Amino acid sequence: MLKMTRRHLMALASAALVSGAVMGTAQAQETIKVGVLHSLSGTMAISETTLKDVMLMLIEEQNRKGGLLGKKLEAVVVDPASNWPLFAEKARELISQNKVAAVFGCWTSVSRKSVLPVFKELNSILFYPVQYEGEESERNVFYTGAAPNQQAIPAVDYLAKEEKVERWVLAGTDYVYPRTTNKILEAYLKSKGVKSEDIMINYTPFGHSDWQTIVADIKKFGSAGKKTAVVSTINGDANVPFYKELANQGVKATDIPVVAFSVGEEELAGIDTKPLVGHLAAWNYFQSVDTPDNKAFIEKWKAFTKNDKRVTNDPMEAHVIGFNMWVKAVEKAGSTDPDKVIDAIVGVEVPNLTGGVSKMLPNHHITKPVLIGEIKEDGQFETVSQTDALVPGDAWSKYLEGSKDMIADWKDLKCGNYNTVTKKCGA
Repeated sequence: MLKMTRRHLMALASAALVSGAVMGTAQAQETIKVGVLHSLSGTMAISETTLKDVMLMLIEEQNRKGGLLGKKLEAVVVDPASNWPLFAEKARELISQNKVAAVFGCWTSVSRKSVLPVFKELNSILFYPVQYEGEESERNVFYTGAAPNQQAIPAVDYLAKEEKVERWVLAGTDYVYPRTTNKILEAYLKSKGVKSEDIMINYTPFGHSDWQTIVADIKKFGSAGKKTAVVSTINGDANVPFYKELANQGVKATDIPVVAFSVGEEELAGIDTKPLVGHLAAWNYFQSVDTPDNKAFIEKWKAFTKNDKRVTNDPMEAHVIGFNMWVKAVEKAGSTDPDKVIDAIVGVEVPNLTGGVSKMLPNHHITKPVLIGEIKEDGQFETVSQTDALVPGDAWSKYLEGSKDMIADWKDLKCGNYNTVTKKCGA
C-alpha cells in the first residue's frame, strides 16, 4: 500500500483546484452562438451590411441584460459575398462547424432558396428579415419580412385609389422574388379589370447600370393618355443609376410615380436624393415613424455605431422582431434545441417599432402594419398611408392557380402547403 505524504496530498489538492478552476472557466466561457449570414461585399452589400451591424447590436444588448439561459450570446459573422451558392456553404459552416443555435440572414430570395436544403438537412433555424414573394412556408424558416399581401398588393391598391393609376410597369431584377411577385401582381391587376396591354413587365440583371433604353420605353408606355406608375422590385445597387436615369430623362414623380419594394433609408443614404423626391416606397417600418419605441431604438443604434448619420430601415426592424421572438421562444422552451424552439415560437408576441405588437403565426409569418412612404430630400420617408390594423402574412397567394387553395400551419397541421380542397399536405 502506498503511503501519501503531506507533499503528495498538497500536490493532489492543488491539481484538483486547478482542474476545477479550468472547468469553471470553461463553463463560464460557454456561449450560445448566433449565426449572422449577410453579404458584406458584392452587389448586395449596400443593403445587407447594416443588417449584420444591427444583429451585433441586438446581441450586445441581450448580453447586457444577462444573456440567455444564463449564458452569453456570441455572434458568428460570415460573408457570403452576394454569391448565392456561397450562402449555402456558409450556412453549413455556421451550423455544422460553429454550432450556432440559430441563423439570422439572407436578403435576396435566391440566397434564401440556396440555403433552404441546408437548414432542412441539418434541422437548424433561419430568421429571414426581408420582403419576399411568398409561395413558401418551411418548418425551419421564420419569415419576418413582408409577404406580398403585406407590401406589394397594398402598394398597388394605394396607387390605383390615390394616384388613379391605370397603366402599370412591373420592373424588377431578374431572379425569383421579382418574377414571382410580378406574377402575383399581374394576376391581381387582371382580377381588378386591368387589360394585358396596360401591363409592361421588364427584368434586368443584378448590378444593371445602363437604364437609358428602359427608361425611354417606360416614358413611351406612359404617354398613352392613362396615368402610369412603376412598381419596382429592382434590388441592390442597380437602384442608383435607375433613379438617376429617370431624372436625366425628365421623368418626375408627378408624371410616372415609382413605388419601390427594395429602396429604404440605407439605400438612400449617401446618394443625391433630389431625383427621387416624391417617389414612393412600401414597407412595414420607416425611420420617421414617431413612436417612443422607435425613438429609443434610433438612439441606441446611433450610440452603437457611434455615427449620428447612420439610418435605420425596415429589414433592421424585422431582425429586431425576429431576434426578440427567438429570445422569448428559447426562454419559453428552456432550451435552444431547434425542435423545441420551433414549437415554442408560434403565438409569441413582441412589440414592433411602429407602436403595435407583432405575432408569430402558425404559417411562420408575422403580423405587420403596411406603410406607404414618400421620399423626401433628406433621404427619409413621409408616411402617406398606413393600415389601421396589423396585417397577417399570407404564405400562399390567393391570386395564383395552384396557390389559392393552399395554407400553411406548422402548429396543428404540421404542413407548409396544405391543400384545403384535397385535404392533403403537399410534397
